[in-house]
This record gives sequence, structure tokens and C-alpha cells, in this order.
Amino acid sequence: MKILAIDTSATPVSAALTEDSVLLGEFYLHTRTTHSQTLMPVVEALLKTTETKLEDIDVFAVNAGPGSFTGVRIGVASIKGMAMPLQKPCASVSTLAAMAYGMPYQDGIICAVMDARCNQVYHALFLADNGKLERLTEDKAFSIEELADELSYYEENRIYLVGDGAKICYEALSGQLPTMYLPPENIRYQRAYGTAAAAWQMAQNQQLCTADELMPLYLRIPQAERELKARQAAQNDQEPMSENS
Repeated sequence: MKILAIDTSATPVSAALTEDSVLLGEFYLHTRTTHSQTLMPVVEALLKTTETKLEDIDVFAVNAGPGSFTGVRIGVASIKGMAMPLQKPCASVSTLAAMAYGMPYQDGIICAVMDARCNQVYHALFLADNGKLERLTEDKAFSIEELADELSYYEENRIYLVGDGAKICYEALSGQLPTMYLPPENIRYQRAYGTAAAAWQMAQNQQLCTADELMPLYLRIPQAERELKARQAAQNDQEPMSENS
């Protein structure tokens, strides 16, 4: 089974090709160039260097969220565009799960955490044991203080923080949780190999979807929508009451 996986959920962009869980190739860029400029050239280069045709792909996988609203939309739309004409199945991978699948060889608790801004982080916990992963919590949007309370239940285990929110959480919580570790940057962040590894497991568990069913997975509504609702609420508060009120 050949899986083409992409990740556009944060500033970097990456694409990976695996066959039966073996990595055939991976491209990773962290140049702060927009994903709309870099993603498809990266995918085309990956397919060319591995001598793979798009028709050879069995599963198309993407980190469908959480993450950058714009980045997630670009990634999901790109995978739908490639998979739909070929009528190939897709894997809607949690970005947080992709982080954990990138380093399951570290036995302990893997805390995947992304900076969600607004004083919050996206996070999920996984138990890594002898190369196997078990999800412990669903994807959530928490404050760092709430995350500390959740991690305190696992403080007797090694806790590995991964993701672009890992350093922030480590600096804030390392004094409270001495068993917390910060992996090196080269394995800390999400990349398409983790997406492909998660997708392969999803395929084994019959958790794939069609291109039509593939949608972004947001834990919060986009900022533009939040601001619109705030403006509408403010306008409603300012409107004078009618005589019949």
C-alpha cells in the first residue's frame, strides 16, 4: 500500500511517500513561504524522485487539523483535488496524532501540543509502549494551566512534549513536572512521515474516508468568524429596545 501524505498545518510544509509503512521519500521545507506556493512543487518533486505516478497512490493522507486555519484548508483542498479524480480513499489525520506517530519509539507519555494563541494550546496525550501508540485523550483546546492539571495524573511517567507549543509549555511547567522532556527540534515538530504512519494504521483499522467526506477538523471556529460574532453581539447590545420590549 502506497500512501502519499502532506502536512501544511503550521509554518513548515512537508510531503512523504510510504509503502507498507516503509518511508520511500520525504521533502520538508521551513522557509516561511506560503503553502500555496510550495506544497505542489514539493509533491511533484517527491513523486518524480521516487519515480511514482499519482495513479500509483493507494491512499491520500493529510493533517486535517488542528492547526493554522489557512494551512489546514490548503492541505485538505489539495488532497481532495488529487484523490477525487482517481476515486482513491483518504486519511483524515489529526495533526496531534501525526506528531505522536513521528516518535513512538520513546516509551512514555507523548504530549502533542500546538500553540493555539489566545492563551491556549491544542493538545492530545498518547501512551508510547514498545513502538505502539495508544491515544489517551481526544484533541482539545486548553489553557497551559489546564494542561498542567491533566499532565499531573501522569507525572510518574516520562512525558515528552512535541509540537510548536512544546517549548512554551516546557518553560512554563518544567518546575512543576520534573519528568517532562523536550526532544530536539529535528523530531519535535509534525511532518508528513508521521501523517503517513498514522494513515497506515487508520487503513488497517478501516478508518479511511472518501475525498467528498474529507473536511478540515477545527477545535475552535476561525478568528474571522469569532470577530464577526463579537461585532454582531456588540451591535445587538447597542441597539435601543423597542416599545414592546
